Amino acid sequence: MINQIHNLGDLFEEVQMENILGDGKTFPDCVPKRSLEEINLDYQRNRQSQGFDLRKFVAENFQLPNAYTEGYKSDKSRSAQQHVEALWEVLTRKPDAEGGSLLPLPHPYIVPGGRFREIYYWDSYFTMLGLRVSKRWDLIQHMVDNFSYLIDKVGYIPNGNRTYFLGRSQPPFYSLMVKVLGGKKEGAPSILLKYLPSLEKEYAFWMQGATEVSVTTPAIRRVVRLKDGSILNRYWDENDTPRPEAHKEDVELSHQSKQKPADLYRHLRAAAESGWDFSTRWFKDVKAFGTIHTTDIVPVDLNCLLWHLEQTLSEAYHLSGKAEQAANYSRLAEKRKVAVLKYCWNPDTHFFFDYDFIAQKQKEHFTLAAAFPLFFGLATAEQGKAVGGVLQTKFLKPGGLTTTVEFSGQQWDAPNGWAPLQWIAYKGMQRYGMEDIAGRVRANWMNANLKVYANTGKMTEKYDVWSDRAEASGGEYPNQDGFGWTNGVFLAMSDESRSAY
Repeated sequence: MINQIHNLGDLFEEVQMENILGDGKTFPDCVPKRSLEEINLDYQRNRQSQGFDLRKFVAENFQLPNAYTEGYKSDKSRSAQQHVEALWEVLTRKPDAEGGSLLPLPHPYIVPGGRFREIYYWDSYFTMLGLRVSKRWDLIQHMVDNFSYLIDKVGYIPNGNRTYFLGRSQPPFYSLMVKVLGGKKEGAPSILLKYLPSLEKEYAFWMQGATEVSVTTPAIRRVVRLKDGSILNRYWDENDTPRPEAHKEDVELSHQSKQKPADLYRHLRAAAESGWDFSTRWFKDVKAFGTIHTTDIVPVDLNCLLWHLEQTLSEAYHLSGKAEQAANYSRLAEKRKVAVLKYCWNPDTHFFFDYDFIAQKQKEHFTLAAAFPLFFGLATAEQGKAVGGVLQTKFLKPGGLTTTVEFSGQQWDAPNGWAPLQWIAYKGMQRYGMEDIAGRVRANWMNANLKVYANTGKMTEKYDVWSDRAEASGGEYPNQDGFGWTNGVFLAMSDESRSAY
């Protein structure tokens, strides 16, 4: 039975490959005007007819979505802070009633903006940092409850609340969101206890296969067993087909890649789960997108996030009086920390790197993922200072920190900088006493935000941190305005009275 646009077979393939709507995400976001079975039957009956117009057929049978900030005009006489405060309402989506590919959520939530018309997992944490400054505890509560709802309904938090995102998640920031909510008046203990069942389910999702991995089967789903028996994690997707929202791009890349298409598609999807879609971080050859091999890689940032989740679970069980469970998660966290320091720290370059568990060696890509051990306090004092030094010499640019040092045309590479990574590095360096470098990161990044806002009236998804103009490009789609996590980090950096989380 056809129940989603991306399951329409020939019709979906033709619309996407002919780029009828100009953006691969538009068609799967459409709402059909009648049943998909009827639409597909009409298409199959008429597609070979003389004069059949596919563009007209799509317009007659599907309601096209709008960009979420479409029609909004910013008032450049407002300060950037006032602009962001006003945008919260513009970017708020009410409880869902629409059909199509949207997974309905029970509470209001913030969308990033532009083509991103749904909630996104890791974006939302950084958006919440700004909502906290705005004292919008109502929206923070709603968003945590929406994610808890998804954990209960789907078994995990998908990349976003769309059916075509099912099969993958995104960087697991749920435990940090719960901590943000715990900063409200009633305090963390009651919040941790309330969300403990959801935290457990989130952890169980990421650790599926942990008891089955072995010497002969070292990786199952998102779990990897390393040579010494250590258990760490990777990104994954349950599917090995082109992403519906980027069908044309994925299929065309498969024609250029030497990999089997199914393997390539899994690596592309896993990179989408990482949030870094795309970056030479995931490539074997930085000059060749077709060498992407995401599922071979143990990412340092993912494992820092799961270390925090294990610590949070230990804390929650301690509060509930269950000492045995608390001790178990504490042991798991300690084992993960030891493994991350063993496999991801490089004493020669004084930096953290991802680990290729297939090749059994570290990757050599310098990326801002190395700031995550500082943000979470996983690095030693010496390691933290050393990483800060590398960030200062290799990464700090006029507009903030560059994501990587490779210029590839991919959006998660140079010259682009992204709000979430600025925050992670900024707070990480503060945590290790590097106030001067942290302050420069903050000042450079906020100046880039303000420069683009003064020129355009917009806060955008990403910025060119190497140039004076600061307006970014690169990737599968144009730079987007809105923009949820940029707004959140801008407000959070404007506010100097917040804790590490």
